Amino acid sequence: MARPEGIPPPVSLLAEVTHRCPLQCPYCSNPLALERAAVELDTATWRRVIEEAHALGVLQTHFSGGEPTLRRDLPELVRHACELGQYTNLITAAVLLDQAKLDALVDAGLDHIQISIQDSEPGNADRIGGYKAGHAKKLGVARMVKDTGLPLTINAVMHRQNLDHLDLIIELAVELGAKRLEVAHVQYYGWALVNRSALMPTREQAERSIALVEAARERLKGVLTIDYVVPDYYARYPKPCMGGWARQNLNVTPSGKVLPCHAAEGITALSFDNVKDRALADIWYRGAAFNAFRGTDWMEEPCRSCPRRFTDFGGCRCQAFAMTGRAAATDPACSLSPHHEELVATAVREAAAAPPEFVYRRPGNAARAVEMETLTPVK
Repeated sequence: MARPEGIPPPVSLLAEVTHRCPLQCPYCSNPLALERAAVELDTATWRRVIEEAHALGVLQTHFSGGEPTLRRDLPELVRHACELGQYTNLITAAVLLDQAKLDALVDAGLDHIQISIQDSEPGNADRIGGYKAGHAKKLGVARMVKDTGLPLTINAVMHRQNLDHLDLIIELAVELGAKRLEVAHVQYYGWALVNRSALMPTREQAERSIALVEAARERLKGVLTIDYVVPDYYARYPKPCMGGWARQNLNVTPSGKVLPCHAAEGITALSFDNVKDRALADIWYRGAAFNAFRGTDWMEEPCRSCPRRFTDFGGCRCQAFAMTGRAAATDPACSLSPHHEELVATAVREAAAAPPEFVYRRPGNAARAVEMETLTPVK
């Protein structure tokens, strides 16, 4: 198949092999309508997807979920990717890993592990994740990973209910032997949008965290790399959408839908092709959803004439849709958006109020979450 001019091949594949997960994080990036085990792609189909991704030009395969270690065939899929020359990464909550499962993944050729943590303090971490004794389990697995010699990244999703512990989270990452720490502020779509009032940090919290990270980066140079991005609602400019919509990455869901980013299903105005019906290369180059916001021709003002249009690509399409109802709108996180001031005012108001109880990520809460999500956009 000839490659259309001007469209580069993808660099990475996010293989969401399942939406099943023992944790119930209230900011989960999985869609509100979680896919059940009965619709998950089988082993043979996932092997074919990995092969097609490799032929397309993908260099990295990231196994994710849900919790990917719930798939019994995970070592086989990792081995298959490694045999094709892929760099393989496991994105895991770690609570289901033990030494035998870890050894099987290492033997399969796994290159890297990323473990998520919810806080430095065990009680609060377990409350946020909705999983008893999960924090202690994560730390134990992280130490096992260190003993294998595999590089370890710690991913800490930050929000108002753990941001004041960021200094301790940084020290914990060092103690665990991680080489990289992702300080990932919550992005407000899906489950996080439903829980925005419970998760939104204050501006003061955000500003303290910026100063803290800058100091830690200097102090821990050569020891720990810290990835950090300013929280969207308090930023002047938005983050680039996955390096630009359909420019570098693709995502395959448990049932085989192919997305330009992991949250794209939240844009209900789009429909997504499935690997069971169409070749991955054809979807990447010619799929309607992939071409909907590719490049800059789709942009409206102020994005169309903005000198940053090749830097941030108009920001996050999922956030634009969630906040305005229009995926082509300028991301309201941008100070040039007509919705920006209202968005900031909403953030300040929600951060000042007592946080409500979490709506935990679980199938039984999906209907309630959908109802709540319709109440949150800024108009």
